[in-house]
Amino acid sequence: MRLISCFFLLFVLFSCKKDAPEVAEVPHLESGILVLCEGLFQQNNASISWIDTKTDAVSLDFYENQNGRLLGDTGNDMKIYGGKIYVIVNNSNTVEVLSKFNAKSIKQISMQEESVGKQPRSIAFYGSNAFITCYDGFVDVLDTATLKITNRIAVGLNPEGLAVSNGKLFVANSGGLNYPQVDSTVSVIDLGTFQEITKIAVGKNPGAVVVDAQGDIYVVARGNYGTIPSRMVKINPLTNLVAETFVFDVTAMERMNQYFLISYYNFSTQSSEIMLFNTETEQIENTDFIATTGITTLYGVKYNAQNNKIYCLDAMNFTNTGYVRQYNATGVFEKKYHVGLNPSKLLFYE
Repeated sequence: MRLISCFFLLFVLFSCKKDAPEVAEVPHLESGILVLCEGLFQQNNASISWIDTKTDAVSLDFYENQNGRLLGDTGNDMKIYGGKIYVIVNNSNTVEVLSKFNAKSIKQISMQEESVGKQPRSIAFYGSNAFITCYDGFVDVLDTATLKITNRIAVGLNPEGLAVSNGKLFVANSGGLNYPQVDSTVSVIDLGTFQEITKIAVGKNPGAVVVDAQGDIYVVARGNYGTIPSRMVKINPLTNLVAETFVFDVTAMERMNQYFLISYYNFSTQSSEIMLFNTETEQIENTDFIATTGITTLYGVKYNAQNNKIYCLDAMNFTNTGYVRQYNATGVFEKKYHVGLNPSKLLFYE
């Protein structure tokens, strides 16, 4: 689970905010990066930072500056679709819908069912709809025109990552809140009928879901963080069957053209690695593609196809504001940006 235990709050040092120059209110977003920073669980301190890539200036509290209020408790996902940005705020049980052009709020959607929070986790899109995994065991269907929930699709326990391929939605059912009795399935939803058509057994505690250039689905089955190791599992979207399970440790996958950047963070040793995986040959081409010696706590890897750069997100032991570290396409470090607490998602503007 990506929810951060609240005891880390005792160590948070906010004084480092003054290290980066602040940016005034931005009327139109261009030449920069929006950074979703999760904050700490139950501390209502999720935030969005803005990096101006022309000047390298950073606004740590960009969302608050643009909207005059806090984002909420535990930001889990952020994506652009059409002219809107969708931000999933898990413990506040909200979806923040922002203008793509200036990050100002269009609507805050309450994610509750009979006054009980749904705990939304991740979002994906298809046609005129957004699909939001909710920890209460459903995928919510959001009409992107009316910004209203139109349907709820029952899946497995505590669904997390999701991706679209071959007219179907693949949803990882983690069962994380039922640990150690976790789920081990991926639900397959027909996007023509909004019905679950099957569940695929992939291994314990599935989380991230990514689709490659060929349309194949890859899932991270995270195991039990101990005796059962994490593994990447490939699903054939035509047959809805597991095609292969790869025998290397993995925390997350990031698509980079025909490659995946495979990242792994070992919580026991607090060490990390980033490998280069070729999705066409299904082979690891480089086990040390990016040197992680300068990264304290690897919390994500993102690729920007527009400028052909790679960005590693450093959570700094979850106890301080983090960094976005920029690398070129061959994995060579170039620069770093000081951002908010526990950075996890990026949106790029050119």
